[in-house]
Amino acid sequence: MNKLTRRSFLKTSTAAALTARSYAAVMGANDTIRLALIGCSSQGVLDLRECLSQPKTKAVAVCDIDQIKLKKGVKRADELQQKPDAATDFRRVVERKDVDAVIIATPDHWHAIPALQAMRAGKDLYLEKPIGHTIHEGQLMVKTAEQNKRVVSVGLQQRTGALFLDALNVIQSGKLGKVSSVHCWNAWNDKLFYEGGYRQLKNKPNSPVPDGVDYDFWLGPSPKREFNEDRYNGTYLYFWDYSGGMAITWGVHLIDSAMHLMGAKAPLAVTAAGGKFVLNDVRDTPDTLEEIFEFPNFTMTYSCRHANSFASGSLASDHGLQFFGTEGTMLLNRDGYRIVGQDKKETIVESAKGLDAGWGTHQRNFIESLRSRKATNCTMLQGHRATTACQLANISYRTGRKIRWDAAKEQIIGDAEASRLMTKKYRAPWSLS
Repeated sequence: MNKLTRRSFLKTSTAAALTARSYAAVMGANDTIRLALIGCSSQGVLDLRECLSQPKTKAVAVCDIDQIKLKKGVKRADELQQKPDAATDFRRVVERKDVDAVIIATPDHWHAIPALQAMRAGKDLYLEKPIGHTIHEGQLMVKTAEQNKRVVSVGLQQRTGALFLDALNVIQSGKLGKVSSVHCWNAWNDKLFYEGGYRQLKNKPNSPVPDGVDYDFWLGPSPKREFNEDRYNGTYLYFWDYSGGMAITWGVHLIDSAMHLMGAKAPLAVTAAGGKFVLNDVRDTPDTLEEIFEFPNFTMTYSCRHANSFASGSLASDHGLQFFGTEGTMLLNRDGYRIVGQDKKETIVESAKGLDAGWGTHQRNFIESLRSRKATNCTMLQGHRATTACQLANISYRTGRKIRWDAAKEQIIGDAEASRLMTKKYRAPWSLS
């Protein structure tokens, strides 16, 4: 019996090793990388397009539960001389032997389950941010990526952008002096910014499910609800059941860049306050939110406003970061940066024109990493750390308390109620296993 067990073990181990070696060979420099897209949102289609712009790449499948989106995904691939199969169940995609890597661009509540199944099936992964809907999902995805030796790129493209890398070099050079405070912001007026009603909630009543939409599949692990247009497509992000508001959907880019440029891995504590003060709609995430992150050597604040489009600082933008140092202040967004010295007479230093913010180059880095098997510019662990910081802020807002974080153990300290919000219940038959 022991001999049989040992033989079975060796057989399984050998097969796994051969599979890993065979997979690495498939990703050689002269072989075609076969891609599948799960979630044919505009973001997902753009991710696929950028990946396909690289030599020896091929789209073999696209997947969505919405027939209209699915057809758009197929059409975009056809325009690039691709002929992918169409699917409505992601499980039929990740089990395919002719798929090397999967792009996941679904709503946030549908990131973890297909990502975990794809990695367990030996697929590499381009995963849109935030990486998961809960901290626990992120922890499990990091562990799964490491155990299965998967190449993963999280869609936080500012980590690849020449503009943000240039800003990183400036901060590391000491030009700003000692930076002790960082401020990030998203600011817009929903009623003015979202022309044509895009991502604007209408307070619509429940309605029949649109033709061609598998709504029960779309809800997936989330609670059962009647269909409501406000909770679907571009506006799902304003509801706790599916996301964590714009403060995590957009704010994770800024939080990640702040942590990256400051060399920070995790906050010590997070406090958040805000509410629905202006917009009389059905969202359950706040329209006004202020967050404070305590790091060992600096503090960071993040502001999210849906009711006022005034931009902080002298860079006129609805988003950005400010780094306050003893020798100067950097104002940074995707259009460029400015450095203002402490001496008001000092000439303002501006970034070089035309530095990219990462779009396109980030997806190219993913394809290059698939061939080299080297880490991407934004690994699962890095994406998890940024997402966790945002999720801790949301937990602070929902509990009304400061959240203290043990980064080594990845645990909330001394708060059982807050700790329960690190995970969630999954509607049957869906689970993370």
